[in-house]
Amino acid sequence: MVPDVIRDAPFGQIVRFVTRNKVFQYPEEKDDWRCPRAEYGADRPTKTLSEASTNVPTPATEKEKLDFPDAPNALSSAPTRPDADGASSAASVTDLEASRILSRIVSRPQISRAQTQASLTEAYEDAVRQETVKTQPSRTLIPERTADNRILVTWYTTDDQANPQNWSQGKKALVIMQIYMYTLAIYIAGAIYTPAIPTLIEKYDISPTVASLGLSMYVLAYGLGALVFSPMSEIPIIGRNPPYIITFFIFLIITIPLGLINNFAGFVVLRFFQGFFGSPALATGGASITDVYSLLQMPYLLTGWAGAATAGPALGPMISGFSVPVEGWHWSMWEILWLGGPIFISLMICLPETSSPAILLQRAQRLRKRLVAQGKHAEAAQLVAQSEIDQASMTVADIAKENLLRPFQINILDPAVAFTSIYIGLIYGIFYSFFECFPLVYGAGLPAPSITRGYGMNLGEQGLIFLSVAVGVAIAVAIYIWYLHYHANPALRAQLAKGQLGAPETRLVPGLYASVLAPAALFMFAWTGFNSPDIHWIVPTIGIVLFVVAIFLVFQVIFIYLALTYPMYSASLFAMNDAVRSSVAAGSIHYSTPLFHTLGIGKGGSLLGGLMVMGVVGIWGLWLKGSWLSGKSRFAAK
Repeated sequence: MVPDVIRDAPFGQIVRFVTRNKVFQYPEEKDDWRCPRAEYGADRPTKTLSEASTNVPTPATEKEKLDFPDAPNALSSAPTRPDADGASSAASVTDLEASRILSRIVSRPQISRAQTQASLTEAYEDAVRQETVKTQPSRTLIPERTADNRILVTWYTTDDQANPQNWSQGKKALVIMQIYMYTLAIYIAGAIYTPAIPTLIEKYDISPTVASLGLSMYVLAYGLGALVFSPMSEIPIIGRNPPYIITFFIFLIITIPLGLINNFAGFVVLRFFQGFFGSPALATGGASITDVYSLLQMPYLLTGWAGAATAGPALGPMISGFSVPVEGWHWSMWEILWLGGPIFISLMICLPETSSPAILLQRAQRLRKRLVAQGKHAEAAQLVAQSEIDQASMTVADIAKENLLRPFQINILDPAVAFTSIYIGLIYGIFYSFFECFPLVYGAGLPAPSITRGYGMNLGEQGLIFLSVAVGVAIAVAIYIWYLHYHANPALRAQLAKGQLGAPETRLVPGLYASVLAPAALFMFAWTGFNSPDIHWIVPTIGIVLFVVAIFLVFQVIFIYLALTYPMYSASLFAMNDAVRSSVAAGSIHYSTPLFHTLGIGKGGSLLGGLMVMGVVGIWGLWLKGSWLSGKSRFAAK
């Protein structure tokens, strides 16, 4: 496994380029490689199809073992085709049709191509079948042909190790942990700056609102960057890794002048670009998880990724809270470099490409190169990857329309999508207002006549209070995984057994209760924090924990609802949602200080809690009337 991981990682690809593919070769590049299928025009397979398929089940057995409801009809109506030895047989028909099914279900689920609820249901049925296929003996997959008689390059076998869905659990865990750590580092880097704000206010004689630009510009930039890097990573010729590696390298390089600069205006500009080039963690991390895990497994792993993204901002102030007062405000920037450097090295050496379209495109290129070297130019011209066909139809205008203009159009014309964007933006804004509110509650308090005197904690101790966010994330992750394992997935499997997916609104149920908990937790924090230090500091802190639990669950259910209701536009909607919530969060960083200074902690927190009550009405309305709204929508899958 290790040589393959290094070969497929950016470091291995650089070594291959420098050595002209002499080091870290793929199987197709080795002289002794034998092509598993004669259709690819290369060497004859070591076994003929009939020899390789001695134990191929009959159509009836195929249905029983693989649970393909439509297999008998598909197989019986299929035309007879010659097998690898030129003979025509019923066994060959079975292999061809079964291979098409198997090829589809061991590929990365492409729910973004589902234009109807029926096609989305089929994608989930494929995910269920995939679990069965992995228990079956390896099968050679017969490549399909396009309308112009070109051969589609696909996986060689049902257990082809080039397919990310077939990777070992250890290899998958390695990839996922790196994505988690990368995401955590980017989010920590945003909030790690906040303990330096008091020092900057004094050093540059600026207001707290101006000093907060170092945080708000970072947050704004990583939301805007998602609009650029999310569609870029979906282009097969680019893949996932180049956006990760190139932008993360620039991110770390920018950190160096940030640790040296003594001009605040220049500091803010650099922080904007630092956030912008850190955005692939936000834009593409979820897609990498989708590459590796099936639709049924994916929600569990996405929950962990979302947990890293939510806990990251809370860990930043804790990391720098004790060091900045001693070493100076530049120290927080150097801590970003020390944290991100080892993660970058790990990504360079140990993060393989996960995009199936990109992997198959590269395989097609290698096969064509091999055939050309053998003088088989006609055979080489016949081979093509599906991703190359898709990519040929892509234009800059189409990409811009689907990823920039279409999300705006959907948000304007579809009230359900507009509500989710506003609600998520509001939640994110309130979450980031904590970075301005916490020093007032847990630090020096507010001036008279406010009764809020604060708990008198120093910057390091205030950073420790942010650990309550991490505690809330841990509780919410446990709750959501329990819900997925014992309720959501069993219900989904039961629906799929009937050939149905179930209404997307059913996935909103945890959010119904969480939406009520969120404003209640805010009120608890606001009015107990308002009375600090008369009420013990643990009480408002518990309110923070409960608020984080609530908003995390709301995030999860809304995102899965959007994916199930608008599968064809889900990627662009998520990118737009990232941009909206980051923009609102950037604004909240600036409005929250005047808000709490003017109204006080109690009334200011109550105002935000009242806005969250509007979200309760919206999400319950979506649960009750969502199917009616999607039926009227021009964009929802029917």
